Amino acid sequence: MTLTSPHLSSTGWTDARLLYALEEVVEKELERHLKVTKDWMPHEYVPWSDGRNFPALFEDGEAWDRSQSKVTDVGRIALVVNLLTEDNLPSYHHEIATLFGRDGAWGTWVHRWTAEEGRHGIVMRDYLLASRAVDPDELERFRMAHMSEGFESDNRHSMLHSVAYVAFQELATRISHRNTGHQSGDPVCDRMLARIALDENLHMIFYRNLLGAAFEIAPDLTMQAVRDVVVGFRMPGHGMPGFERAAAQMAIGEIYNLRIHHDDVLQPVLRFLKVLQIEGLGPDGLRAQEELGLYMNGLDSEASKFDERLAARKARMAARAAG
Repeated sequence: MTLTSPHLSSTGWTDARLLYALEEVVEKELERHLKVTKDWMPHEYVPWSDGRNFPALFEDGEAWDRSQSKVTDVGRIALVVNLLTEDNLPSYHHEIATLFGRDGAWGTWVHRWTAEEGRHGIVMRDYLLASRAVDPDELERFRMAHMSEGFESDNRHSMLHSVAYVAFQELATRISHRNTGHQSGDPVCDRMLARIALDENLHMIFYRNLLGAAFEIAPDLTMQAVRDVVVGFRMPGHGMPGFERAAAQMAIGEIYNLRIHHDDVLQPVLRFLKVLQIEGLGPDGLRAQEELGLYMNGLDSEASKFDERLAARKARMAARAAG
């Protein structure tokens, strides 16, 4: 019996067997990724001419003030959340290198992904400091607090769960960056985040295709992993200082909320892989598929309630402005 046999029982699959069985898929997806991705220079997206010294060590230094940047309040909040999320790249690298390994196609992908993600933190911090979009002292204090806590994924116990998670999370990050750019009020910021979003989309495609291959060789286990990840999904920045309040403001600001999470993140991946239409599952896989469908229906209802509350809030604010 080969490792890729669809008849291998769920109990027969270990992380090591799955890694070996998916190695050729990773190699193929890596080759495709390297053909379509384009290198870019972070420094070309930064408005360096806007930069000036900060006080403390420079006599001509100018203290930060909110009025120095055209970035909107919600844009500022989202930029800090997005950058702090990118800052934990060392922890993310450690986790996927431990799960996927550092050898062969898996290892090549891990290092390539890390290198590409590294650009995102570089360009975002340079932009924020040069354009004075955020308080640099507060940003550094947040960075130290967040990185000192480290990051442990909810899915570090399982390679399949981790692949399922990043298939959704990379798309969530792309959507968050893209919407932050749209709501930022600064075309320079919008252009920078659009470039980052292109990378995140390619990363999503890599993991989504890998998840599709996992469904072919271990459908029951993969379905259970997707069910678990979707039901318990949390963004990687959930442990940062003030995340709950920032997330609420980003939800109201239509950068990332329940409706966006359901329509623009979960549904596209599930629909592309036809997850809820997969047939031939065993009892555990079928149960997971049914629970996933029920959860998505419930999430859609919750998103509709949020939509109604948001619409009512907009109406109240419009009435006040008119009055």
